[in-house]
Amino acid sequence: MSTTTPNVASLFATAGQEGTLSPGAVKALTIPDIGAAIAAGLGVKVDDVQASEVTLVSMMPDDSGSMSSCVDEVITGHKLVIESLVGTKQKDSILAFCRLLNGAVIYPFNPIDQVKMLDHTNYGAWHGTPLYDETVILLGTVLAKAQEFADAGVPARTCTLLLTDGYDESSVRASAATVKKIVTDMLKQESHIVAGMGFDHGYGVDFRRVFSDMGIPDEWIMTPKATPSELRKAFRMFSQSAVRASQGAAAFSKTALGGFATP
Repeated sequence: MSTTTPNVASLFATAGQEGTLSPGAVKALTIPDIGAAIAAGLGVKVDDVQASEVTLVSMMPDDSGSMSSCVDEVITGHKLVIESLVGTKQKDSILAFCRLLNGAVIYPFNPIDQVKMLDHTNYGAWHGTPLYDETVILLGTVLAKAQEFADAGVPARTCTLLLTDGYDESSVRASAATVKKIVTDMLKQESHIVAGMGFDHGYGVDFRRVFSDMGIPDEWIMTPKATPSELRKAFRMFSQSAVRASQGAAAFSKTALGGFATP
């Protein structure tokens, strides 16, 4: 069993040298104060995963104060996604990661059948909305983990869901343009899906613009009304997309091009 902790900066340097990340993206991901936050999400050692290829599924639920009316729906939706993936033939090659919008790691990358469920003890809504800062950390973690596997000769494909109910309000390091540099590089690799789900409370937030400014393609943006039935439908769509994406390279490519699966 490997006990070596990966050097995050070295992983991004390798990605830069290989041309999978642009200099701008590498710069955004290697500022000194986010390396430890990225490392905290890397989780299981690559040597401990017995699979010839892997799918990395990540979620970043919003825990800002305005999400208080949707806590139960997020908990239920997260459970739906995890249980859907656990029920697949590919479960032994799927790892999951969950980091809340305000930085709490619910679980680092671990086998899908070993992750911790969201509940009222680890998920609540009372913080701000540092959407850009935290998306950089989340995507940095996804990229670092994928690079770890690539360095070990194991192909990795990723499927990431950002969840928010409003505009960025408290980022101090990153902008939408910063995130877009990273997302653009990821999508060019054709092994990453980055999706956005905007919880529409009826306050006029233009979620398509929010996510588009961050580089997320329109077919990977959902704007469900913040009601139990609409949110269940939205999480079901993401879970179906994640399941399809886990079914091998051809299925991943088809899913990535098609956008959210219909329920």
